Amino acid sequence: MQKNEVYTAVASGTGTEGEAIFRVGDTSVFVPFCIEGEEAEIQILSVKGGVAYGKCLRVTKPAQSRVEPRCPLFAKCGGCQLQHMSYDAQLELKRSLVAATLKKIGGMETDVLPTHPSAMQYGYRNKLVLPVGTDAQGNTVVGFYAPRSHRIVPAEDCPIQSPWCADVIAVVKAYMRANCLKGYDEFTRKGDIRRVAVREVGGRYIVALVAAHNVNAAPFADMLQERLGECAVLLNINKSQGNAIFGDDWRTVRGEGFFEAEDMGIKFRAGANTFLQVNEGVRNDLYRQIVAEAADGGAVAIDLYSGGGMLTAMLARACKAAYGVEVVKEASICADELKNLNSLSGRMFNICGKVEEQLSRVFQLTAGERRVIVCDPPRKGMERSAVEAVRESGADKVILVSCNPATLARDLGILLGSLKEEDGALKKNPDYAATSAYSIEYIRPYDMFPQTKWCETLVVLKKK
Repeated sequence: MQKNEVYTAVASGTGTEGEAIFRVGDTSVFVPFCIEGEEAEIQILSVKGGVAYGKCLRVTKPAQSRVEPRCPLFAKCGGCQLQHMSYDAQLELKRSLVAATLKKIGGMETDVLPTHPSAMQYGYRNKLVLPVGTDAQGNTVVGFYAPRSHRIVPAEDCPIQSPWCADVIAVVKAYMRANCLKGYDEFTRKGDIRRVAVREVGGRYIVALVAAHNVNAAPFADMLQERLGECAVLLNINKSQGNAIFGDDWRTVRGEGFFEAEDMGIKFRAGANTFLQVNEGVRNDLYRQIVAEAADGGAVAIDLYSGGGMLTAMLARACKAAYGVEVVKEASICADELKNLNSLSGRMFNICGKVEEQLSRVFQLTAGERRVIVCDPPRKGMERSAVEAVRESGADKVILVSCNPATLARDLGILLGSLKEEDGALKKNPDYAATSAYSIEYIRPYDMFPQTKWCETLVVLKKK
């Protein structure tokens, strides 16, 4: 098999990225935007040993689950991977990918419940990060990144974003034209505007204009207010040469820079850096389930990687008490503000420190209580020492939430013992069930990100 060769074949499997797997002779060819069971004409892009990567030239016999993508930029923009599949097929794909990843990486062959669906398959995102740059000719480009690159694909709208996305893009273009501003070039380090970030909170908007230097953002705020309504507008000066979204220099252009809001009974302040899940409906379903599991039996909840404390506050309302452990000082300070805003003193306790160092302390403070650990780490997963601390804690129940099936499989494997370290590497242990301190009560994906390969996964473990 050589690069640029063309074959017609039938997809016989699905990869962990949602791509179809074609077998051509002894070679597995991974091709995005195809579906298992359909016949397609594919072109080879690269070959590495017994594995190749290709692109679909045309589908000759489509699968029954194939649908017409809604977005004209699908397959060009890197935001979505599954718009060519019916929604039922997407849900089943995510369930099967979680199960396959747990088996392949974590050594666990276990049932995975059907994926919890999203009520909105399009228009669900309440957050927009819009790159602004230049094309090869030096012209300003506003849009979204192409797959696996920082090349910006020009866009007028995005179907998975809220309807105001088109208004924001139009305002950004008009503002830059009227004020003779250029998109920022990451290679030459020249230009003015790097990106725009927007967060919708209860029908109001927090907007951050990210520039390479100080610019007059007042006209931008005026144009946004006319299009969107009530906005808090900030100017962020980002002079860094890396890919960080924001710099350290924040300046308020319109409003106070934040809004006070309420969600699921919890009052909070939302700013440009506040973390909130992008799909409010699925987030609320997921959080309700977590709180219901944690509150069962009158337990004390211990929320690891607690961030700004939103989930900790919900747990504090429903449980005897809730302890949030977060290593980032600024986030822990925000959690204390949240505690005071919701009058949760005496029920919500925020601790700034590493999970593995603070967990034993919390267990000493809560001796004699039924304890439930809730753990929602970042995409990279948990530190090994943190997983081991949870495993040795003796908690009555452990609730894991993960946005990355691969790191979930690794962490869960270590926690249950299906992965053991031997000679400095993790090896599969098929006899783990007999010695594990915990058993799996259930595993369920939540479709937080329809049309994409990503999902959140909820795992509930009970102490044997």
